[in-house]
Amino acid sequence: MTVKISHSPEIQNFFKEASGFNNDTGNTRLKTIVNRLLLDSVKIIEDLEITQDEFWKAVDYINRLGGRNEAGLLVAGLGLEHFLDLLEDAKDEQAGLSGGTPRTIEGPLYVAGAPIAEGEARMDDGSEDGVATVMFLQGRVTGPDGKPLAGATVDVWHANTQGNYSYFDQGQSDYNLRRRIITDAEGRYRARSIVPSGYGCSPDGPTQEVLDQLGRHGQRPAHIHFFISAPGHRHLTTQINLSGDKYLWDDFAYATRDGLIGDIYFNDDPEAARDRGVEGRFAEVAFDFQLQQAPAPQAEQRSQRPRALQEA
Repeated sequence: MTVKISHSPEIQNFFKEASGFNNDTGNTRLKTIVNRLLLDSVKIIEDLEITQDEFWKAVDYINRLGGRNEAGLLVAGLGLEHFLDLLEDAKDEQAGLSGGTPRTIEGPLYVAGAPIAEGEARMDDGSEDGVATVMFLQGRVTGPDGKPLAGATVDVWHANTQGNYSYFDQGQSDYNLRRRIITDAEGRYRARSIVPSGYGCSPDGPTQEVLDQLGRHGQRPAHIHFFISAPGHRHLTTQINLSGDKYLWDDFAYATRDGLIGDIYFNDDPEAARDRGVEGRFAEVAFDFQLQQAPAPQAEQRSQRPRALQEA
């Protein structure tokens, strides 16, 4: 027989006290959130008859998850970050907002303060020359009317050929494969980089541990992240997954969305390579972005999630 006590006044008052409602200091919003988390947690414990052993295994898991800095991976892998996108889509629909490039998850690997370039940038540091395939990335940023947005900021970052990101991979130089490109008078941005690789969760990490228990893989297709911003327009957080990848529509982080497939073309023509100033095979990716007008009184909006590194 299941015993339930969470509904009792004694338990309700106990968790109000634990949430700080019995004092006049602290953050009221946080108190409300903590109280809800506590009450929902004890209901789960009761409803699913969580054992003491299961409870302490969960506490140990949280410790290990934080120790490996994988909380951002887990919330993506369990679909919570994708849910935030779906919720924002629903809010836009309710407000009558439509159009523009679709949003999708930011992921946990953004680093603020990447070098700024006007119109065009080289993103890689040359450390994978001869190993990586050179990639030329370009596109245009427009407003909802299709007119080009000069001076828009294209903040772009992606992994190397091993699926690793600078700052999180100590073997890479600072800001390798990370740049902020300011669009030219025609709203265009251009970058020379390398073709990124997809990646998988660490096989011995806590995220893959949960995915294994769920019978799921932890693989991502090759992809490129973007923040796109311009004065008077809504900040766009998105990414493009590259066509042809095995995991294109089987992304463990649920980031692939219609309208966010970056078609990648490989060129083996030596003459074309010479014209591009490279040797051997190279790749081309073109992707345009359309921003929505910012609802008054807001100007450009950015995610408020704490960054791995903040600009000085």
